Amino acid sequence: MGPLAGLKVVEMAGIGPGPMCAMLLADLGATVLRIDRTTPSGLGIQREARFNLLLRSRKAIPLDLKQPDAVALTLRLIAQADALVEGFRPGVMERLGLGPEVCLARNPRLIYGRMTGWGQDGPLARAAGHDINYIALTGALHAIGRAGGMPAVPLNLIGDFGGGALYLAFGIMAGCYEAARSGKGQVVDAAMIDGIASLMTSIHGMLAEGRWRLQRGSNVTDSGAPFYDVYICGDGQYVALGPIEAKFYAELLHRLEIDPATMPPQLDRARWPESRARIATVLLTRSRDEWSARLEGTDVCFAPVLSMAEAPHHPHHVARGTYVTVDGVVQPGPAPRFSRTVPATPTPPCEPDAAGVAAALHGWLDADEIAILRAAGTLPHA
Repeated sequence: MGPLAGLKVVEMAGIGPGPMCAMLLADLGATVLRIDRTTPSGLGIQREARFNLLLRSRKAIPLDLKQPDAVALTLRLIAQADALVEGFRPGVMERLGLGPEVCLARNPRLIYGRMTGWGQDGPLARAAGHDINYIALTGALHAIGRAGGMPAVPLNLIGDFGGGALYLAFGIMAGCYEAARSGKGQVVDAAMIDGIASLMTSIHGMLAEGRWRLQRGSNVTDSGAPFYDVYICGDGQYVALGPIEAKFYAELLHRLEIDPATMPPQLDRARWPESRARIATVLLTRSRDEWSARLEGTDVCFAPVLSMAEAPHHPHHVARGTYVTVDGVVQPGPAPRFSRTVPATPTPPCEPDAAGVAAALHGWLDADEIAILRAAGTLPHA
């Protein structure tokens, strides 16, 4: 089920953006087989398998890639795949005997997806790093935060998942599209620094035009403008306002019962603090839920600031089925939506255990081949 049904992907176990990319492909119907380690890697945040949601919707097998037979098996699987996802530091796959030249020689149509923070080359290519470092080097971290404050750390959404996983998934699908016409595979070098920089394209345009100031909290969409910010309500909860357009801002003032004639012009930066104070005073007169009842669904560009625990229960998410419950764990469902090739509900994450090897390799190897590999010790016995 799903628009990617029939696409076969080999995933080399990793952390963060690599698994997220593989999850996106698997969620939309691709058959993804994860080559996992035989011992814990010690990387990332360790957690119980059923809660490691980035590993959902696919099977896994444990292989010791220090053993030649395991490498040979991996190459057999790669030979059948449309794409490969790996997130090691540059040079690791080559040292394992699974570099692009070897894999593309076995499978000339393969799209070889490489996920790193710094990229495959450059002075920092082999240095360790995490999301916070990549968004720092690209200017994104510097731009996020309130006036007079330190840069705000925006979870690990921008580097790992926005600039990393999404760009790798897009790159792999673009490569598959081209390979369907040319018959030739290629390497996709998905560096988080490149993806983050790409996400900042619009901001760079405004900076070049003189519409964006480098000082945090001084621009329209960085909490500088009173009409694009978070406000506290009478109950200590928060609401988010974003009426950038003049007609939406006018609607906000109307619904807040503020006379526009008593307010400074919307785009008068010098008087933004005055406008903010007026809006803040009014919003303190009611609770978050009272403001939701009055403003939600109107053109004031409003939303209550919900916690992660609250969000799945919001009526809009419930109506759309934005969240699903799998194995007792509430989680976001597959995205985006498709009218005809509707993806299946995700399946729970699984451990790469011996008992599940046959199921994981179904469609890749037949039963006799699996038995031979178990007898040789390449695959674990059930």
